[in-house]
Amino acid sequence: MTVWDDLVGQDRVQEQLAAAARDADALVTADGAGEPAPPGSKMTHAWLFTGPPGSGRSTAARAFAAALQCTSPDRALGGAPGCGFCDGCHTSLIGTHADVEVVRTDLLSIGVKETRELVRRAQLSPAVGRWQVIVLEDADRLTEGAGNVLLKAVEEPAPRTVWLLCAPSLEDVLPTIRSRCRHLTLRTPPVDAVADVLIRRDGIDPERAASAARATQGHIDRARRLATDERARSRRAAVLKLPLRVEEIGGCLKAAQELIDTATDDAKQVSEEVDAKETEEMKAALGAAAGGRLPRGTAGVMKELEDRQKRRKTRTQRDSLDLALTDLTGFYRDVLAIQLGSRIALANTDVEDALDRVARSSTPERTLRRIEAVIACRRALDRNVAPLLAVEAMTMALRAG
Repeated sequence: MTVWDDLVGQDRVQEQLAAAARDADALVTADGAGEPAPPGSKMTHAWLFTGPPGSGRSTAARAFAAALQCTSPDRALGGAPGCGFCDGCHTSLIGTHADVEVVRTDLLSIGVKETRELVRRAQLSPAVGRWQVIVLEDADRLTEGAGNVLLKAVEEPAPRTVWLLCAPSLEDVLPTIRSRCRHLTLRTPPVDAVADVLIRRDGIDPERAASAARATQGHIDRARRLATDERARSRRAAVLKLPLRVEEIGGCLKAAQELIDTATDDAKQVSEEVDAKETEEMKAALGAAAGGRLPRGTAGVMKELEDRQKRRKTRTQRDSLDLALTDLTGFYRDVLAIQLGSRIALANTDVEDALDRVARSSTPERTLRRIEAVIACRRALDRNVAPLLAVEAMTMALRAG
């Protein structure tokens, strides 16, 4: 198994990264032998991976990081970097390599303080590996100030440092940063390829794997979760019933409240255990005895932790809502396909009766307006509109059609 095996349906990107990894290996070898770097190298110090959710941006970045750190002896015999078995590949993939820093955030944004720490690390020479690699999975969440801090590091990189940035699109990254990166665009993986991965790698029943891949339209992580988590399937089923519940104003308001309550419960479930562990660890670090009072002067530190936990909970709630809205968009996409007599495969075949009912009771124009209402709700949430107000406005728009 090579490091590229988890890249589903990204053959072109895989070829580019594999070629760059080979040139990177040659650069390190030539440098160590005191020889000039090979001409026409495909390797560069900064990369930007973009693609729709579920396309595997972070997977591609991690695989490339592992290939850059590959220490397989087969390379000397012409083998390609990225064997997947050597210590460099293995530790990079599981997140324990000393010279591979993977940065993701469970907050709404990445600030200046965190970015300065990354820039400081980027100036260091590799400790044990061949390159100092920094994978920034949420480059789209950099604040403007943080982006300006990162720009300096990308403009003047250390000799053995590689930045791997991930974002949904080019527009989500500052123009000054993206102009200094090599850009790779990933596509949504084919449904059949995602189903095959679920069967082959996760041992999921073929019928369930195919259903999950079809329902999520090629989103690998969501498909895996839908296929393995009964609670996720129940939530999706509840969301897909919403179009049938908005015929009356009372139904609109009740459906909106239930959607918010579900997202809040998800955020609470995810955060409670993590928050409790973080709080206990922080108290222990500050010297508080078990069940005792905190030392004087540490209240500010605890307040900062509580604020961070609150922001994380807010993001988790928004992510849960966004997932529900994505499922809702897919429902109306299928309705539109039925109304137009399209031959494209339906994503939600498990609720085909509901799709037919909504399709017969409306027109393609109304369906398009409903899709626009869901998109408008997502944009409102991005602008920090109160979630309940945004979702209530959406359900009322769905009723009006």
